[in-house]
Amino acid sequence: MITLTAVTRESLHRFVVDTLEAMGLGREDAEIFGGALLFSELRFHPGHGQGVKRLRKYRERISQGEVDPAADWEIVKESPALALVNAHNGIGTVAANRAMNLAIQKAKVCGVGQVVVRDSTHFGSSAVHAALAADAGCIGVAYTNAGPEMAPWGAREGAVGTNPWGIAAPTGLGFHAILDIALTTAGKGMMRWHGEAGLSMPRDWALTPEGEETDDPHAAMAGALLGIGTYKGYGLAFMTDVLTGVIAGGGYGLTPYADPRRLDVSHSLTAIDIEWFMPLSEFRRRMDDFAAMVKSRALRPGFAEVLIPGEQEARRVARKSAVGVPLETGVLEDLRALGAELGVGTEIVAVGPWEDTRL
Repeated sequence: MITLTAVTRESLHRFVVDTLEAMGLGREDAEIFGGALLFSELRFHPGHGQGVKRLRKYRERISQGEVDPAADWEIVKESPALALVNAHNGIGTVAANRAMNLAIQKAKVCGVGQVVVRDSTHFGSSAVHAALAADAGCIGVAYTNAGPEMAPWGAREGAVGTNPWGIAAPTGLGFHAILDIALTTAGKGMMRWHGEAGLSMPRDWALTPEGEETDDPHAAMAGALLGIGTYKGYGLAFMTDVLTGVIAGGGYGLTPYADPRRLDVSHSLTAIDIEWFMPLSEFRRRMDDFAAMVKSRALRPGFAEVLIPGEQEARRVARKSAVGVPLETGVLEDLRALGAELGVGTEIVAVGPWEDTRL
């Protein structure tokens, strides 16, 4: 049984940033990383696992020397539109943030900017980085490779990662259109959520170690994940490794996370300057018209409305900002324990149990 406690957005943000600084991050990097973790916590289902619950994992990685919180961020090679960056095993979220900001600068000069990062670590939610470009009046595209959790089509062992993609574009609707997807049908965070809640899971999420599809999340945790659209998801994940680790001179396939001293993850961040094509106001108008077209279609039985990518998440952000951010009670207790271990005096303010059925 999973219970949820609502906490205030502001106190959670302050706690996360102060805790990251206590782990050894500089204040600026702690603000970047903390903001990204809160972004994910607000937008996604708690089972996705990309939010503040990752603080404990980062404490472990930093203390064990798997991630360098003070790593250099080195531009290895650069042209007006392109750059290759070495993150030197630093915080992947911070490295990707800097890379996207560099891509945006290049896009404002050349119309498009692309920065590829090697020797990095977990970069969090792809939407975080894609949204930076949308904030700047660009279309943002962010993707990364990851540890080999997905089985190639026909195999029962993992060889490529969840390799998530984020694509963000401005609209006039009060929120960005944002697609943020892993190339697996689901991740192990959602499998873990189903297991702890005593629920079965869809059979197209993962395999047992013997290669059988299963609806038992406990049996699947030791097996490989399945790609979206069967062989199509595997193909997209394979090519994502090509577009990140292979071309960057970094890790790919079985390499990311194989050596705990060098996680060897690679990312790609692209910004496309909308103003090169048309005025931003005209682009927003066209996006709004496109959204209206999509929403006008007749509904299937059982559906109340059509949403565009990013709309459900924008509603979550508004709701959680107003009434509190739901945290698993065990996660909240662990965060408070972690703060005590690190001597962080910032309090996470709880406002009561989370009683909204929507997550």
